[in-house]
Amino acid sequence: METPLKTARLATKAVLFSILGVAVVGSTLAIARRDDFAFFDPILDVKGAIDRYYLEQPDEKAMQVGAIQGMIETLNDPYTVFVPARDRKEFDKELTGEYVGIGAQIQIRDGWLTIASPLEDSPAYRVGLMADDRVTKIDGESTFGLTDEQCVERLTGEPGTSVTLTIERKGEQIELRVVREPIKTRSVKGFHRDPMDAQKWQAYIDPGRKIMYLRLTQFTPNCSVEFAQALLAAGADKGEVKGLIVDLRWNGGGVLQDAIAIADMFLSEGVIVSTKGRAHSEEVARASAAGTLPEFPITVLVNSQSASAAEVLAGALSENGRAIVVGTRTFGKGLVQTVRTLPNSGGAQLKITEQAYYLPSGRSLHRKGDSAEWGVDPTDGFYLPITDQEVIDLFTVRREQDIIRNGASASESDWADPDRILEKLKDRQLAAALRAIQAKIDTGEWLHTGQPLPERGAQAGEELARLLRTRDRIERELLRIDERIEMLQAASGKPAELPDLWDDEIEITGGRLIVYDKSGQKVSELQITGPNVERALQSADVKKSEEGTGE
Repeated sequence: METPLKTARLATKAVLFSILGVAVVGSTLAIARRDDFAFFDPILDVKGAIDRYYLEQPDEKAMQVGAIQGMIETLNDPYTVFVPARDRKEFDKELTGEYVGIGAQIQIRDGWLTIASPLEDSPAYRVGLMADDRVTKIDGESTFGLTDEQCVERLTGEPGTSVTLTIERKGEQIELRVVREPIKTRSVKGFHRDPMDAQKWQAYIDPGRKIMYLRLTQFTPNCSVEFAQALLAAGADKGEVKGLIVDLRWNGGGVLQDAIAIADMFLSEGVIVSTKGRAHSEEVARASAAGTLPEFPITVLVNSQSASAAEVLAGALSENGRAIVVGTRTFGKGLVQTVRTLPNSGGAQLKITEQAYYLPSGRSLHRKGDSAEWGVDPTDGFYLPITDQEVIDLFTVRREQDIIRNGASASESDWADPDRILEKLKDRQLAAALRAIQAKIDTGEWLHTGQPLPERGAQAGEELARLLRTRDRIERELLRIDERIEMLQAASGKPAELPDLWDDEIEITGGRLIVYDKSGQKVSELQITGPNVERALQSADVKKSEEGTGE
């Protein structure tokens, strides 16, 4: 028989159970054993002590979120995320590509809000907003000095509400009233804006050979429908498409079911992907013959930023022998997250890892810290890494390609030449993919346009080298920052905040740095190979000894 005190304590625990956001999500709240409440005993003790004794009134909301975040951090899983109710709108926008607003890409340029491009079939496009328009005011308030987040907050709102924008365009002031409406970002893009209608994409990269190009930027809900519509509009179901390049580079993934649906368009049989997890039995997605498109050569472009659902699609087409893969090894995110609304947390959500992806071969996609193999590799002979500068050049051109400009514009006509793609678009991987598929159509054989696939483990070594180069760049930048701080401190007359470990006139390059433990035993002796040791030590957990300089 439960006493009133015991009943009250259990009720208190139940309330905290709800507050911490770990309630079992479903139609009922089930606790397997009463002993499960023991988990909360020390948490209750700490909260009670803070409430009663802490110097100042604590922020209960912050403690609540902190407790939740603390539990999640112990999972060591960057993909399991708690989303407070206040952040849910922005989270949903990122997840689905849908929001309510005017429908424009923006940027801050010279301190002012500037339209980078209106979106297809958006209120911004319909009222005449154009790329490079400077928005000087939103509802009469200046945009100068606002961050892009602050501008987005002012531009988004409820459907049917309006916002008035003051535009500066070629020296003229224009006032436009835009009615907000639900916006869905299109995930499927073609090769080039249609010169007759900037809202449409040209999908044929090589019209003579009937080779299509489709770029999938994210797996948003129902993007498979967009993808199918583009193929059907080109006559893929009637045999008119003779080749296809699917560009999944920089695609971070999204909705798994849409990746499965797209793979099923090209596969008549075979495993597409399987998933399993501790709370889920294994599920296997298989291709079906119904609705399969006529067969034609496919190349899939991937890189180290192709992740999750993008890897599922690339892996399914590659391992079933339906496509070759061009580029570099994919990211290696083989975990499935489910977004669950927490019933007693005011609308907060938990994006939680519940399952893992497995390729048709049964291999896990996911990259762990000690993995030598992960993700999806390019097909042997089509491994084609590109430099950071090539990526910058590629994106510079792509950004211009993506802009919607009012009125007809000139369109290049000879994109079927891979050399022209390399020259004008700065895209060596796309040029290689096109050259390979052209050879397949012309000769019946794939032309190797890349390098042999590195041996197992070699790509882990390449990633290590990239990380070391990145660390080196960061260290050099920190040194430049320290030098700038010193110059500003000297100019302002303020004393240096960093410790002065020895006289600047002393030449230490070629000397020795000897480290002792607290008992006086030598730990290591290091050769000094450059002049920056003092600067590095100033940011480390060391200080000048008061007992003398030592060795």
